[in-house]
Amino acid sequence: MNGNNAKEKASLLLIYTGGTIGMKQDPADLTLKPFNFGQILEEVPELAKFAYRIDSYSFDPIIDSSDMEPSSWQKLAALIYERYDEYDGFVVLHGTDTMSYSASALSFMLEGLTKPVIFTGSQLPIGMPRTDGKENLISAVEIAAEKDGHGHARVPEVCVCFDNMLMRGNRTTKVNADNFRAFRSENFPPLAEAGIYIRYNDAAIRKPDDWNRKPVLHTALDTRVSILKIHPGITPQVVRDILCGKETRAVIIETYGSGNAPSKPWFIELIRQAAGMGKILLNVSQCLAGSVNMDIYANGKILKDAGVSSGYDSTTESALAKLFHLMGENGDNGAVKEMLDRNLRGEISK
Repeated sequence: MNGNNAKEKASLLLIYTGGTIGMKQDPADLTLKPFNFGQILEEVPELAKFAYRIDSYSFDPIIDSSDMEPSSWQKLAALIYERYDEYDGFVVLHGTDTMSYSASALSFMLEGLTKPVIFTGSQLPIGMPRTDGKENLISAVEIAAEKDGHGHARVPEVCVCFDNMLMRGNRTTKVNADNFRAFRSENFPPLAEAGIYIRYNDAAIRKPDDWNRKPVLHTALDTRVSILKIHPGITPQVVRDILCGKETRAVIIETYGSGNAPSKPWFIELIRQAAGMGKILLNVSQCLAGSVNMDIYANGKILKDAGVSSGYDSTTESALAKLFHLMGENGDNGAVKEMLDRNLRGEISK
């Protein structure tokens, strides 16, 4: 089967969760309102030029990106799993504010993907003349349908497609609220770039061990995770409340540079106290690019010796999703720490 024939027969499920891309301006009161996604071909007639079967599914009610919750991820992952055998790929239309969180979560919840799950959205509603939504959607659809010479999906991963760039979902972060290039993947190269042609970075794309096996669905999530962002002037009370909170099982510590934090005795004592309580402490850099290495500077080494695990070059969004997933699967914190050190879905360079 050649790639062109495979593409002509492609079937896709377009899932609208909510977000700017699905809005149109009401001609009467000029407010933005969601439109019926069953009529997507009317809004984006360019999609009809592809020889694909495109079905649509809308969340009811639709969800503002700011209201996205783990229960929404469970619903989305279960939907893709249930409809998995019916389609060659899935395109998820999602608000931009939490898209990186959702894409990261889905990457862990769907293990062993053999088909694409492409997240996309827009900065301007699809009904506006200068919208970026049409281009993002068209590129996402074409990539989701693309197959190689063996009839396999070209990009069998959870991805974010935005402003001509296809990025691994669990490597992305939203970096701009005003520009069409809203997302970046600083620590991993793009999986594809859409110019005159779509150029795929095949060497960077993860492939399954078994193309014939259905993915494993993981819906158990434990959300007892807090985030502590280190900053000058941070107080012992704030650190204590976050690190040693009774309802917190894990804490992501957003540190400076390559994993550094204050070396003040009170801070290190609170780190040791939290570690002594059995809490999972994960070190992630505040920098968009680069990796945590707690062996470079003395301040980082102090954290490591006190019981803090390295998040390597993980994004905060991915670290959060990974913890939710691993903690939901395992009640033993020691086992979770061991799994955190592994590259499970291409989320860290290790």
